[in-house]
Amino acid sequence: MAARKSSPRKIRLLKKTRQASPVPAWIILKTKRNVRTNPKRRAWRSTDVEVG
Repeated sequence: MAARKSSPRKIRLLKKTRQASPVPAWIILKTKRNVRTNPKRRAWRSTDVEVG
């Protein structure tokens, strides 16, 4: 990937990294372990991000 990224592309990549984060521990506790995993979790290497 290019070292010099455009600002809108950076924002889109940041959104994707936030979406790929795990569910916080306090949410797991609050929901009594009904919500354990993030359904939108994405592996950074195996799946491609179509941000352009």
